[in-house]
Amino acid sequence: MVTILWFKRDLRVQDNAALRLAAGQGPVIPLYICEPALWALPDSSGRQWAFLAECLAELARDLAALGAPLQIRTGEAVEVLDALRAAHGVRRLVSHEETGNLWTFRRDRRVADWARRAGVAWQEVPQPGVERRSPGRDGWAARRTARFRGPLLEPVALISVAALSDPLGGGAIPADLAPPDTCPARQIGGRTQGLACLGGFLTERGRHYRKAMSSPLAGEAACSRLSPHLAFGTLSPREAAHAGAARQAEVKGARDGWRGSLASFQARLAWRDHFMQKLEDAPDLERRCLHSAYETLRPATPDAARLEAFFAGETGVPFVDACMRMLAHTGWLNFRMRAMVMSFASYNLWLDWRATAPLLAQRFTDYEPGIHLSQCQMQSGVTGMNTVRIYNPVKQGHEQDPDGIFTRRWLPELAEVPDVFLQTPWAWERAGTLLGRRYPHPLVDPAESARAAREAVHAVRKSAGFRQEAVQVVRAHASRKPPRSRRRKPARFDARQLDLGL
Repeated sequence: MVTILWFKRDLRVQDNAALRLAAGQGPVIPLYICEPALWALPDSSGRQWAFLAECLAELARDLAALGAPLQIRTGEAVEVLDALRAAHGVRRLVSHEETGNLWTFRRDRRVADWARRAGVAWQEVPQPGVERRSPGRDGWAARRTARFRGPLLEPVALISVAALSDPLGGGAIPADLAPPDTCPARQIGGRTQGLACLGGFLTERGRHYRKAMSSPLAGEAACSRLSPHLAFGTLSPREAAHAGAARQAEVKGARDGWRGSLASFQARLAWRDHFMQKLEDAPDLERRCLHSAYETLRPATPDAARLEAFFAGETGVPFVDACMRMLAHTGWLNFRMRAMVMSFASYNLWLDWRATAPLLAQRFTDYEPGIHLSQCQMQSGVTGMNTVRIYNPVKQGHEQDPDGIFTRRWLPELAEVPDVFLQTPWAWERAGTLLGRRYPHPLVDPAESARAAREAVHAVRKSAGFRQEAVQVVRAHASRKPPRSRRRKPARFDARQLDLGL
């Protein structure tokens, strides 16, 4: 019997449980489906597709070496799968369990219905860090740790279907599946690049990771930069964790920064799965606030001028604008700056997170729905369980860019502004020669807008029934942090999940 091995966000042959399962069932058709409807969504972009296309090219070479060429088909998933079923007598479908956006969740529902009707047995292989139909958060971390300690899976030979034996594979990778966008400095896709990132981080770049990750300037090199490779699966999270553990054993006892940085790296791999689990448990997270009391907190129709200025890096608040311009150019930001720009959009500009989240997702080459959607809600104060944390962009600019190197790199029009006024050019005595001419006046007063936002969010927390629902949100989604003392205390939410520095 013929098995289709459906690749989605697991574009590798190493440590791929779905590949191992399919290989043991007879002839295999490795398949990637290019879905136009997916790439027409507002959270998809040309930079993401370009990265993925590079991953597919390398995956095709690796699969050909294992004996079965990758088949690339463009169309709606059910139609593609059914055509292969009819042509080759397919009776099995194997894939990993995908935790993606709501569109992919609904697509998988349609595939499941088709498989039942067509008599195709669909086996979905669990991801090591995420539990489908999880029994709950109690004990989740321990179960995740146990799965990660298992051995990595080596690739195995595949038996190709005779009619698909062309070593070059079937079907071309579309060049323009998503509208192209300009991202000159985006990362390059493919497993070779992912391994180079991992190796360079663990042996050279990562020594000062713990200290440097918060700076958009230092973090550009000090962070692992593995996020797009984990998002599209050229590396498995277990591979990263195992490699990190091996490096931890090598530097045991050292006092040069490596021990703390590697411990932080492992912690953030765990937090990654924590956020992925939230979306797995609540697939509609991209459309509703985690706590329903916040549904009408902000206008459903966003201020179009503010929205446009935010994404153009023209808000008049330098550190925010510098970050947004870096994101447009590179497809990446460090975790603290992601939190800050989302906080600014939600609190200071008072834009609903559902308006900004998909447009931000477009700009991230490493867009991972489970992390992105959870972070957007957290930084907008709509979860009902997280501390309301409103970043002060002026303060962040002074702390994270004290010499103004980062800000001036991305805002060259501020080159002549003295350091003391760089983050508040409106306070400069020569502001009249700059603002409204080469750089915009600030859209909002950062302090006043933050104060008004804080009052509005806290007012919701005082509403009837808020606490009761918040307890349910915590029970379903919060991490379980062990008590720090011997006294018996309930596990509580750990605010460190704000910090994802991959």
